[in-house]
Amino acid sequence: MYRTEPVDFTDQDWFVNCVIRIETGLGPLELLDRIQSVQRRTGRMPDSVRFGPRLLDLDILLYNGLILQDPRLILPHPRMHRRRFVLKPLCDIDPDTVHPVLGKTAATLLAELHEDGQQVLELR
Repeated sequence: MYRTEPVDFTDQDWFVNCVIRIETGLGPLELLDRIQSVQRRTGRMPDSVRFGPRLLDLDILLYNGLILQDPRLILPHPRMHRRRFVLKPLCDIDPDTVHPVLGKTAATLLAELHEDGQQVLELR
């Protein structure tokens, strides 16, 4: 888990971020429905400020190399390759994970990021 500096809307507290890998029998849209249900049950309301403070934010980053353009879900996650708070913990799991659109590994994408206020500090 990492303590991470906010990106885009920066006038807020830092976040705690992590990446997990799961196996599921659910399709990507069914998984999204479940994730959104969990967020609602923990009290998450529709965001009043895009990228603003929120109690819980669960995203599907990748799904078995699937490329999907659906009004409800875009895979791979459309901003994951620009987010240190995504790539650093993803690299902890598997730095050789390949972004299915860009054809680059997570480690390569992380190495290509500029230092632009995306501090990521490991929680101990």
